[in-house]
Amino acid sequence: MSTTYGKNLKITIYGGSHDSEIGVIAEGLPEGFRPDLAALESFMQRRAPGRNAHSTARKEPDKPVFLSGIDEDGALNGDTLHAVIYNTNQRSADYARESFIPRPSHADFAARMKYGERVDLRGGGHFSGRLTAPMCIIGGICLQYLSSLGIHVGAHVYCVENVYDTPFDKVNLDKETLLSPQNSDFPVLNGDAGAEMREAIERARLDGDSVGGIVECAAIGLPAGLGEHMFDGIENRISGIVFGIPAVKGIEFGNGFECAHIRGSENNDPFRTDGTRVYTETNNAGGILGGMSSGMPLVFRAAMKPTPSIFKEQNSVDMNTMTNQSFTIVGRHDPCVAIRAVPVFEAAAAIAITDLLFDRNN
Repeated sequence: MSTTYGKNLKITIYGGSHDSEIGVIAEGLPEGFRPDLAALESFMQRRAPGRNAHSTARKEPDKPVFLSGIDEDGALNGDTLHAVIYNTNQRSADYARESFIPRPSHADFAARMKYGERVDLRGGGHFSGRLTAPMCIIGGICLQYLSSLGIHVGAHVYCVENVYDTPFDKVNLDKETLLSPQNSDFPVLNGDAGAEMREAIERARLDGDSVGGIVECAAIGLPAGLGEHMFDGIENRISGIVFGIPAVKGIEFGNGFECAHIRGSENNDPFRTDGTRVYTETNNAGGILGGMSSGMPLVFRAAMKPTPSIFKEQNSVDMNTMTNQSFTIVGRHDPCVAIRAVPVFEAAAAIAITDLLFDRNN
């Protein structure tokens, strides 16, 4: 299975949703950096399940345990970092049927075709969003490291169903605004929009259904000239890890697909200077030109499909008897995965940016 990401900072994630543990192995973290482990645990709790009414009822502490890579003083020692999270609240019996009746819009069918009948699909197995927890361990460390360099990463729920939050200001995005959604269990900039999103999620949940969403993520403080053109650009590196987040179906940077509907005179970002630095009047490019950073805020949005685990009756196939079947999913599931995914996008972006920064050392 392809579970490794990174060019300079390489991470490998392992385990399954209902295994005894899930974990991550990382090489290339900045030696000597001392992460705040209490702050890391607080970051992990933002992603952890069972914390509020709009997430799955499964409760997991998601406390990282470091087996190597951190010395007695709490500093990264340059060795391979190995961290685990012990699963404590599995209910594998809820998934007994999915080994032979694939759930619509899940990886079940494709995984069985690729890996055979013995593939572990309990709770989604290795294809579950549960595997974003180990990613958040490394991402949380990278967020702290980047902050020490004056680079800050934040995200918020931009859209749920047809309700939109206030977008990030792509030109004058300040640290306080960028990080403000982190202080709420429902990470938005506009509280009224957040209330409407909650209502949309609750309506879907009561109907045994789910809704999708869009997460907007941004980074400020990036130096200009980071990244490469063509196949090793910022878009490539960020997209590579973002599509490792289950349920992501699309990504756009800056104006994204809106660029196709306007003219060049509207989309171009004019350059200006204050006598010291060069900046752009607008930031339709989302802080990226030719795959390289422009020094403006880096802004991207990712679309997440509705949670495929819904409680309505659905059609599928019994793979043992090769007959059509109707069935209803049981278990514990988020009615909107985009909410708990916000810190995951922050983690993914931080890992990609850290990896990009280390290009300069090679």
